[in-house]
Amino acid sequence: MLEEGSFRGRTADFVFMFLFGGFLMTLFGLFASLFFLGQAFTIMLVYVWSRRNPYIRMNFFGLLNFQAPFLPWVLMGFSLLLGNSIIIDLLGIAVGHIYYFLEDVFPNQPGGKKLLLTPSFLKMVFDTPEEDPNYNPLPEDRPEHQPRDQDQHEQQHPQ
Repeated sequence: MLEEGSFRGRTADFVFMFLFGGFLMTLFGLFASLFFLGQAFTIMLVYVWSRRNPYIRMNFFGLLNFQAPFLPWVLMGFSLLLGNSIIIDLLGIAVGHIYYFLEDVFPNQPGGKKLLLTPSFLKMVFDTPEEDPNYNPLPEDRPEHQPRDQDQHEQQHPQ
């Protein structure tokens, strides 16, 4: 839902979020001696989605109803109930919060500015280029000059 909602038409920004999150998690993971960061990465994505969709109602196993921003915390509580370490979940929440703050909160504060700028080479690789308003296609490439089906049939089978 994050990819189809917040990042629709912004593939380069989505890839940049992956790279930013992956870099921070790897950096923090080295200090905490964490080597498998897949769950932390998933929690980061859940955190960003949940903060961008604060009014969506969630239901956890039919037992607990809550708003979307509480989803990462509910998942962390469930991990705790299962006896798992919550360090990985906390890492994902922390990295997700850093991304969310730098991307959505800080730029909207007085005196704030957008600090996470997607590099232009990522936009060039992943995003579709905008159409040039000054582009003038060749006459044979213009839709109004395409032969109709009947004309094509007559050209292929002359009488």
